[in-house]
Amino acid sequence: MPMISDTQSLAAFCQRLKSATFVTVDTEFMREKTYFPQLCLVQLAGPDEAHAVDPLAPGIDLAPLFELMADTAVLKVFHAARQDIEIFVNLTGAVPTPLFDTQVAAMVCGFGDAVGYETLASQLAKARIDKSMRFTDWSKRPLSDKQVQYALADVTHLRVAYEKLVRKLEKNGRVEWLSDEIALLTDPGTYRVDPDNAWRRLKPRSSSPRFLAVLKELAAWREREAQERDLPRQRVLRDEALTEIAAHHPSDTNGLGLTRGIGKGLVEGKMGQGILEAVRRGLAVPDAECPTPPERVDVPKGLGPVVELLKVLLKMKCDEHGVAQKLLANSADIDAIAADDDADVAALRGWRRELFGADALKLKHGRLGLGFCTDGRRLRLIPTEPVEPATPPTVAD
Repeated sequence: MPMISDTQSLAAFCQRLKSATFVTVDTEFMREKTYFPQLCLVQLAGPDEAHAVDPLAPGIDLAPLFELMADTAVLKVFHAARQDIEIFVNLTGAVPTPLFDTQVAAMVCGFGDAVGYETLASQLAKARIDKSMRFTDWSKRPLSDKQVQYALADVTHLRVAYEKLVRKLEKNGRVEWLSDEIALLTDPGTYRVDPDNAWRRLKPRSSSPRFLAVLKELAAWREREAQERDLPRQRVLRDEALTEIAAHHPSDTNGLGLTRGIGKGLVEGKMGQGILEAVRRGLAVPDAECPTPPERVDVPKGLGPVVELLKVLLKMKCDEHGVAQKLLANSADIDAIAADDDADVAALRGWRRELFGADALKLKHGRLGLGFCTDGRRLRLIPTEPVEPATPPTVAD
């Protein structure tokens, strides 16, 4: 099926799709050499037709596509939507709305954490996905018919998967369970990178406030430089060099030149001056305003077995209800619940509390126990009366 490569054909196709209740959407992009993803192909499918749109075609205007993405009467269905949505946010400033993510829905329907499209297409659409084109350079033209057909498979089988997932969600009464995850995906802030927060994605070897102040300024400088030059962060300055500079905070080009992996050209050029200015800004931050590392929940001594029991309960509940563990709670959440009954975690709110959190607190306080069923293969919850901890024996002098 030929690609749509002109504005008139795109407008006509998008107009036809406006009569559909939902359209499936996917993109192919490249970002190995750029900071921002470079859109190379858009695949769209309605109930009766599917086309690939060539955003690199000379003279094509993608306005009809963007209008469709903003049409609130048409549901946009993606699989693992985050990177696709990021592209539309970068191009239009808005999230396609309303939207549905089949990967999130699959987590609610018992397909495990972060299920891949191939698995979903195989199990729900009975389709076998050809993986031979997985590493295609989508920026090269012309694309072969095989490449285009491979790309279209990402939206044609998605129609069937979506319809089956929705029926399952409605049957199980779990449509609302998706709301938190979809809300995160539809928040434009999810896709904005604030240079002042770029340091948080690093894993510094020191928690010194002064080190972190310098690192914050250096990471913000690199982020802005990468955005302005449209280069990957690591192409501007590698993480290792960033943390080493923050640790030694050189005051001049001679000191900066001692950093491993930094060439003379960078040190003596405009970028070198930018690095040194960032170091100076970090050193000038008042002590009271220096950043601190993210707070970690320290599980009180002796609660290790409680944490392990809560993990067993989590797995038991997920297996019983067919929900991915990632959607209910992570390790940090479990630690927080073990340490604090009122921990500010999603597992203690809404449907998650009903499914897991309430029983987690009962297990923690001895009002529930875990035991084997008579078949010796499954666990079950046993109501119990809490037992006061034994008083440690007194050791005579």
